[in-house]
Amino acid sequence: MHALQLTHGASSNIGLTRRHNEDRFHADPSMRLFIVCDGMGGHLAGEVASSRAVEIIPRHLAEAAAEPALPLVGVDRPEFSTATNRLASAIRLANYTVHQEAACHVEYTGMGTTVVAAWLVGHVLSIAHVGDSRLYLIRDQVLHPLTADHSLVHAQVQSGILAADDAERVSHKHVLTRAVGIYATVDVELGELSVLDGDILLLCSDGLTAGVSADTILRTAYETPDPQTLSNHLIDLSNAAGGTDNTTVIVATVATTKSGLWERLRAQLFTVSATDSQ
Repeated sequence: MHALQLTHGASSNIGLTRRHNEDRFHADPSMRLFIVCDGMGGHLAGEVASSRAVEIIPRHLAEAAAEPALPLVGVDRPEFSTATNRLASAIRLANYTVHQEAACHVEYTGMGTTVVAAWLVGHVLSIAHVGDSRLYLIRDQVLHPLTADHSLVHAQVQSGILAADDAERVSHKHVLTRAVGIYATVDVELGELSVLDGDILLLCSDGLTAGVSADTILRTAYETPDPQTLSNHLIDLSNAAGGTDNTTVIVATVATTKSGLWERLRAQLFTVSATDSQ
């Protein structure tokens, strides 16, 4: 039998120019759940939105684990697994809660947050995101993007209005087309992936990708095998590139372990003994 083992590291930093860190993250290897949120809004409102999201999403998943009949928030999408649909439900609940809180408190008007979440159930990774925080898979020395930004720039590149090489230089590169909390409902983009031994998962806010190239991220990942050291080092690189935004990085490495011969024999002997004693 093969079991999966996750080792992770996580860091968040205010950067060099911001007054507050509006990023929030959740990293729970026992639940195999990782979330990065990048808040936005007026005075302190961004960090309120991101904080609510990282509180509500894990809580909804835990409540559903205790009570599998707990209704989903939003529609069930049959092309995805139960776990992926549940993760989407958690983000929709966070969206509703943030939106309601903004409606009830004038100082929170217009607040919202990005969300990127990765939840490993068995060998299948459930992926859900809204906004421009990202999830990458590092496999076979290639950095694979598993999310596409919900941003005006990305939409313009996809439609051919803007050249990809110009995307980082335009003034509207941070304008989002989708975020949690802005409207009463939100369209959560979903995906699934079977993970393999040696995979590296990297979740980040856009503070990292604004200043650190994909090539640098990939090279640093292979030069820095320890996940916590890697997350710290990537944030250092972001600050060295100007630190113009908050930066959050979660790194999770996947390894498979085989149960040894003795463990398998012991399990067989225990089964025989239990049968004989009946």
